[in-house]
Amino acid sequence: MGKRSTRANKNAYQLSREAAGLTREKAGEMMEFVSDDRIEKIESERSLPHPEEVLAMSECYKDARLCNYFCSHECPIGMVYVPEVELKTLSQITLETVNAINSLEKRKNRLIEIAVDGQIDEEEQADFENIRKELDDISMAVQTLRMWLDHREKNAD
Repeated sequence: MGKRSTRANKNAYQLSREAAGLTREKAGEMMEFVSDDRIEKIESERSLPHPEEVLAMSECYKDARLCNYFCSHECPIGMVYVPEVELKTLSQITLETVNAINSLEKRKNRLIEIAVDGQIDEEEQADFENIRKELDDISMAVQTLRMWLDHREKNAD
């Protein structure tokens, strides 16, 4: 049996592995190319994981959130472009999606007015930013639904 961690500041990778009920040794055996020593370096934050290692851990631990965590917290490009997605219930996701779509539906004519000339002038800027935020809300709802589905599929096994 592997040693239990007593570390107080556990990162997402360690929390996920422990939630899956795996020791580092067992996880290393289950993944083809991520050894228990490498897992220890990632969990102790002495080394950042590579994307393919995060994918392997996500599969092994049956935790779809790890990929989003990596992209939104550790990848330099993702930190700019990928928002952190929180795992929610299907009913929460559905209500947030419908709310965002309804909100945008009310403003679609204004978006057409702004876009018709191909430019955004100062008078249109505030309205356009509000519409962009509503589009971001829809995008986040879609990403949340995708994570929910991935999490469901990984845990269906």
